[in-house]
Amino acid sequence: MPINRRTVLATGAGAAAGLSFPGLAARAAGRPTTGVTFRLDAEVLDGGEQVTSVTLRTSRLGPIDPAGLTTGTFSVHAKATSPIPLAAGDTIFSEYDLDRPVTAARLDRHGDIVLELSHGEGQLGGGTLGYIVSRGRNVRLDLVYTITQNLPLPRRGGGSITITGFTQGRLSNPEVDAFSYHVSGSGMKYRLYSPHGPGRHPLVVWLHGGGEGASLPDGYYDNETTLRANRGALGFATPQAQRIFHGAYVVAPQSTSYWLEDGPRFAPLIREIVRDLARRHPIDRDRISVAGCSNGGYMSMKMTTTYPDLFAASVPICGVVQSLQPGGPRVLIDAELAAIRTPTWLVTSRDDTTVPPEPNTVHAHDLIPGSLLTLYDHVVWNGYQFPGHWSWIYVARNDPSIRGTHIWQWMARQRR
Repeated sequence: MPINRRTVLATGAGAAAGLSFPGLAARAAGRPTTGVTFRLDAEVLDGGEQVTSVTLRTSRLGPIDPAGLTTGTFSVHAKATSPIPLAAGDTIFSEYDLDRPVTAARLDRHGDIVLELSHGEGQLGGGTLGYIVSRGRNVRLDLVYTITQNLPLPRRGGGSITITGFTQGRLSNPEVDAFSYHVSGSGMKYRLYSPHGPGRHPLVVWLHGGGEGASLPDGYYDNETTLRANRGALGFATPQAQRIFHGAYVVAPQSTSYWLEDGPRFAPLIREIVRDLARRHPIDRDRISVAGCSNGGYMSMKMTTTYPDLFAASVPICGVVQSLQPGGPRVLIDAELAAIRTPTWLVTSRDDTTVPPEPNTVHAHDLIPGSLLTLYDHVVWNGYQFPGHWSWIYVARNDPSIRGTHIWQWMARQRR
């Protein structure tokens, strides 16, 4: 699959330590001095995860006067590098070594200092993933942040504080952290969101795109990029989705390579995870849905051809049907598509140049009996235009709608 820096974003950050000796350390004589740890705070935007703020653990230093805290009190420098050694001539997108502009500085309710950082869709220098071209993989970048104090911190009641050292702590993303880590009996890794409340709950299976699998030749199998590269799985764990589904489990398996490499081999491994979850958790076996994007869109359809009685609904997004190699065979033949009986809602965008709609999503819609199709002209959200391949953004935001029914509501109503 032809991918450039704009076609795949990824996320993740390795814990690292960044020490800084502030420029005003020489002037610290006579003032209390100390070291603090800091946390990297991240959010998964529609285009991938970014570090959006840094929280300094300053509550133990005593009451800080917020009136003396400005965007110039601290400087933030970020360096992001590949966790995998790169061969000569290899390329990784989204490495960086730069200053992160501080847009706001405040005290949180604990008394810790929060430095808000400039971030946004298409903005370089804040992402947590990089894309290695030769491997076709997104990887968690090793992040090293360095904090420098430029001005003394005034205390309430007089005096000031000079911080002499800063030690980097963990990357925190509450949405991602809500998914627990697991490994199936066959060795496939996956993340699981568990709902609250009594009774039996539906299960949504999210199948990632081609860039979020493992790179086993490098010993790289992180169980992270499936949640950090986009909001595909996270969308189903939002309060809005949980209300619509009345509480749903959300599972995101991670391929050991990429689904298209060998769909027939991966299918039983995914089914094993589904069956194991249904045994160990209060899951309604009549309300299991599968959704996926790109490679995962192909795998969603493959799961419903292989296991016609397993799922209540299927949502393939920009799924691959025709080989991406020029002149290659179809990865899903017409007879397979025509035999699908699982209620199916397909989504894509007309300007998808990675998986063109006509020979893939539109062709599948023509053959899958009773299937629904949402065909966008472009992928635009909150005024920002993304690559046409990224139509999963719409599903992650519950945007597709037919005759007044949105896609999450449709999924929630389906029964096996």
